[in-house]
Amino acid sequence: MAPSTPGPSPAPGTPGTPAPGDLTSELLADPYEVYARLRETAPVRRITGSDGTSAWLVTRYDDVRRALADPRLSLDKRHALPGNYKGFSLPPALDANLLNMDPPDHTRIRRFVVQAFTARRTERLREPIRRTADELLDAMAPAGRADLVAAYAAPLPIAVICELLGVPPEDRRDFREWTDDLITPDPARPEGMKNAVRALLAFFTGLVDRKRAEPADDLLSALTAARDESDDRLSEDELVSLAFLILFAGYENVIQLIGTATLALLRDPAQLAALRAEPARTTAAVEEFLRYDSPALTALRRFPVEDVTIGGVTVPAGETVLLSLGSANRDPRRFPDADRLVLDRDTAGHLALGHGIHYCLGAPLARLETEIALTALLERFPRLTLDAPPETLRWRPSTRARGLRELPVRF
Repeated sequence: MAPSTPGPSPAPGTPGTPAPGDLTSELLADPYEVYARLRETAPVRRITGSDGTSAWLVTRYDDVRRALADPRLSLDKRHALPGNYKGFSLPPALDANLLNMDPPDHTRIRRFVVQAFTARRTERLREPIRRTADELLDAMAPAGRADLVAAYAAPLPIAVICELLGVPPEDRRDFREWTDDLITPDPARPEGMKNAVRALLAFFTGLVDRKRAEPADDLLSALTAARDESDDRLSEDELVSLAFLILFAGYENVIQLIGTATLALLRDPAQLAALRAEPARTTAAVEEFLRYDSPALTALRRFPVEDVTIGGVTVPAGETVLLSLGSANRDPRRFPDADRLVLDRDTAGHLALGHGIHYCLGAPLARLETEIALTALLERFPRLTLDAPPETLRWRPSTRARGLRELPVRF
């Protein structure tokens, strides 16, 4: 189906809604161009997804920020209209996680994570992260060129998440293969995703049992102990699902952020030179990388529990709402000259990691990993350059996640 031209949005309370338009091909080709158009012509637009279901795409910063904190927009799939949403299908033992919950269950489970996933635990990962980054760069160096995604951006966060959760080194190879099958499924192997789900469920169930029997100084042991010692305890499914969520969210977003941040620098020599001259600016620069090319183009889908007006448009209860973090972060009403990478800009209020009660729990770790990854990379390879024309780079075919399939570099 050819992409349709966005039509006018109905006034609040006006019966009926515009027919959904299929913007999938345009969003895959250049999401930011589509967002810029929609922000001006139809900032709350009903679209058709690649699975044939419709959703409301919200693109202006103010609308997205307000909606992220609106309790009437539920994450619980039970509020979706029948046939209105086709999501990623997981067994209950992996699906009982924070991404599908509202208060009070969300509040209860998030409290457990906050108690165990402390700033001290995150900071203790600084040295292991740098050590892993240096080892990966050592392995890359002799060849003089590499696919930075496969050789660096992907293996670094999986090593960190395994360290955090307490996954034994001998299990990490299978662990990475399973997560890859979930995050970037191979169309030629449709059974790969189902097999990965079964394997991960068995793995995490067994790992929780091991941590309960032989606790160690890791996050999963701490979560298991907190669960078993609390009067307001998690169910076993909630505990296993929580471990799965920490893996999935912590791995995927950091891969994408390291890749897109590196690409942004290599395409902007002035900003790259400025960062090389003052490496201490990298901590603040990570916020601009998050804003400029958000690893999640849209927040997790939401379902209104009642008719809700967003940006002057009434969205019926039970329909799917997609809040575009990528578009909000490029809205010139909030960030002047928003389509430019400006490392010293004021990025306060960017939405790359969410807003409100569902703000990313792993944000401090994602920032730390990206800061260390970029610092180590630029220190090791002072003449790092792209090894392919930018227009030939391949992006993941997703309207939700923003990530490179590969990033050829030479040094």
